[in-house]
Order: sequence, then structure tokens, then C-alpha cells
Amino acid sequence: MKAGFARLLLAAALCSPLLASAAQCGHGTMPAERYAQRAGALTEQEHNMARIAWKYFENNYQPQTGLVNAVDSYPSTTMWDTASYLGALVAAHELGLVNRQVLDERLGAIIRTFNAMGFFRDELPNKVYNAKTMEKADYANKPGEIGFSAIDLGRLLIWLQIIKDRYPQHAEGIDRFVMRWKFDNVVDRNGMLYGASLSPEQKVQYVQEGRLGYEEYAARGFDLWGFGTAQASAPEPYETIPIYCIEIPYDSRDPRKYSQHNYVVSESYVLDGIEFGWATGPEAASAGMRGAHWRRDFANRVYQAQENRYQATGILTARSEHQLDQEPYFVYDTVYTDGYPWNTITEPGKYVPQFAAVSLKAALGMWVLWKSDYTDRLFAYIADKHEKDKGYYEAMLESGKGPIKAFTANNNGIMLEALLYKVKGTLLAPGKQRRGLWEQHAAKVYGADVRTRFGGPPQPVAADSGACGKGVPC
Repeated sequence: MKAGFARLLLAAALCSPLLASAAQCGHGTMPAERYAQRAGALTEQEHNMARIAWKYFENNYQPQTGLVNAVDSYPSTTMWDTASYLGALVAAHELGLVNRQVLDERLGAIIRTFNAMGFFRDELPNKVYNAKTMEKADYANKPGEIGFSAIDLGRLLIWLQIIKDRYPQHAEGIDRFVMRWKFDNVVDRNGMLYGASLSPEQKVQYVQEGRLGYEEYAARGFDLWGFGTAQASAPEPYETIPIYCIEIPYDSRDPRKYSQHNYVVSESYVLDGIEFGWATGPEAASAGMRGAHWRRDFANRVYQAQENRYQATGILTARSEHQLDQEPYFVYDTVYTDGYPWNTITEPGKYVPQFAAVSLKAALGMWVLWKSDYTDRLFAYIADKHEKDKGYYEAMLESGKGPIKAFTANNNGIMLEALLYKVKGTLLAPGKQRRGLWEQHAAKVYGADVRTRFGGPPQPVAADSGACGKGVPC
């Protein structure tokens, strides 16, 4: 209770600049709404950044499986990290770091592994695999199965679709992999996403997964493959809280009741902007890009609060989840979560402000999506935060105590994605016609509407106006 009171005081102190100036916040458009995205060829410095980030994937490639270690020198990976590797591989090729032969060899190797790997309860890819042996594993990388993550699988589906679109000669292998999946327990008839885990008695538990930001992002992956995701794609339920003059949207499901943190971070919004873009209109809607109005607005808000914090305090801010080079090894470093702004917590929810940091992947993602003086400062700060033979550091501590010397597939992969976005724009092509093996046979397997385990009629499409109100424009 004492600790909780101390945190309340700290939260009040952190909010005080905005509370004191609430009357001065005024109304009108956010600067973020006017910022353009960056576009054009990479400079020599940016190309060198891409080369250094790709070094991580050269060092951590497992030729036996085609997988890549999620963390430097540790042969374990998840489907989220594997998607980040696929993004890195595509970026490395299209930025001229590897030739077409290397791209095809690496894609061929990982697709062969996809089509041979065992699944959790023969349903879906396990949460963790040994990257060297392809065995299902737990978080200690010991053999065994522990469940599946709908959020991780959603991101993987996005990147499998991007690769199908850009390199159709690999589409059949990808389709055969996804046709092995049993979707019955991961999406319900209302379009809600579920993950699976094991109880202490080793019984399978299916639990709703995802909160505002990540939930909608992952849902787009399932949507791309024909599954209705109406509830998961809609932003509700949410509320907003003022942080540095910005109404920040957060998931209003109570973390104390549902045992899921409602963290607001940059990563899900950055990935949404880079991979899907925020285009509107029928063509975008047909490509699974519905909801562009509110998604762009929410992303602008999360960005603007971080720029405003810098303007008020001088603290460079680019918050995201990130790895650590010491215990507890992973934190959610948030704009807001669990009732507190700028809350940095472990998975169990322990407050660890000493690990608040400038996330490099968040900073570079913000740099390409919002062309501003602030992101120029972020870029100048992070551009040389690397070890040239290992890749980019995970983050720089806000305390000024130096870099977090962890190297990961997710951080270096998203940095490569961001650089590719500058050159090529949105990574998923809107309006792409898809007539592959999956499209021909999915209806036979899952029904005319690619139904879920509950069957039922086709689901309504989430409308762009779903998030109107609560200070959010339609």
C-alpha cells in the first residue's frame, strides 16, 4: 500500500506540468496531424544503419532451420520475432544488402521449417521454438509446448501476406503452412482473438488476448486471411486520459479484473503505420485497412504526447516494450498503463522506473512516420547507438546511464522495416488481388465465409467511424 501511495504521488508529479497548464492546452489540431512521412532514397548514413541492423541477422541465423534467434546468441524464438525477421529479410533485399539468391534461399529454408514444425496440440504454432532444432519449447528453451499467442500469430500472418504479395513464387509454400492451422479456437464468431496456455494441471485454457493497439494490429493479420475480426478490430472498449495536453486512448478493461496490462506504447501504432498505412477509401478497405481514421488519430496522439513530454521536460521520449541486459530481462515501458502515465513495469506488474528508456525501434519508426524537428533529434540521438559487429542496442536509458546492451531480432528487424518504409512507402499493397492456394481452398476447409468454431452468419465489418466521440474525431 505504501508503495502504491508513493507511485500515486509520482504519477501526480509526472502529470503536474500538464495539469498546471491544462487551461493553456487549448484546442485545435495537433502538430502531429500536419507532419508528413519521410520518403526517398536512403542517405549514406541511413544505408549504413541498415547494414549494421542486418548484421544481427547474419550473426543469429540458424541454417539448419532457417530461423533466427530472437535474442543474440540464444537459440530461441517466437512467431512475433520470426515475423520481425521476415521483415528484416525483405528489407535487406530491397535495400540492396543481400541479393535475390540469398533472399530465396532464406525464404525457402524457413518455409520448409514452417511446413515441418510441430504445433501446440496440433492446432497452431507454439509460443516458443528452439531456433536451432525446430522443437517446441518453453520460455527457458526446454522442450515442451506451452500454448499459442493470437497476437504473435497475427503479426506473422501480416508478414506472410506481405511476402506472398511481393514474392509470389513463395506463396504456395506459405499457403500450405497456413492451411495446416486450425483456427477454431483462436477467433470466435464475434471476431474476438484468443490465445492458449496450459493450467498447472496441463489443461488447455483459451483466454481473450490483446489490448488497444496490439489487439487491433494483430486482428489485421487474421483479417487479411479472410477471418472476420469485428470485435478485435474495433477500438472499443476504451477511455482517454490527458497526458501533456493530449487525450491518450487506453483500453478500459480493468487490469485488476482481467490480469492483462492495458499498456499504451509506440510499437503497435508504428507497425500499423509502416505496414498498413492510413489510407482511406474502398481500395484500402478491401485490403484489410479499415479504420484508418481512428487508427491514424490514435497514433498521432501517442506520438504527440511523447513530443510534448520532451518539450516540457527535455527528456527524449520514445516508449515501447523492450528487452533488458539484466533481470527482469523484459519491461513494458509505456506512455500509460494500469492507471499511471510513463509507467515502466515488468510482466507481473512490478514498477521499475530505472529501466525507462528511448527505444531505438520506436524512435526510428516515429522518425519515418512523423517528419518533425523532434524526430530529427531522436534520429541524431540513436543513429550511432550500435556495435557494428552485432547490430543496434535495444534502447538508451532515460537516466543517462548508457545503452541497454541487448541485441534482438525485433528491434533490429523493425528498424530495417522503418528504413524500407522510407524508400518504398507502405509495405502492404492496398487493393492487391489474391488468388492463391489459400484463396482457392480456404472456403472448402472453413466454409464459405471462412467461419470460426462457432459458425454463424458473416460478421459485420468494423466501420471507420467506430471510434468517434470521446474527444476523437470521426
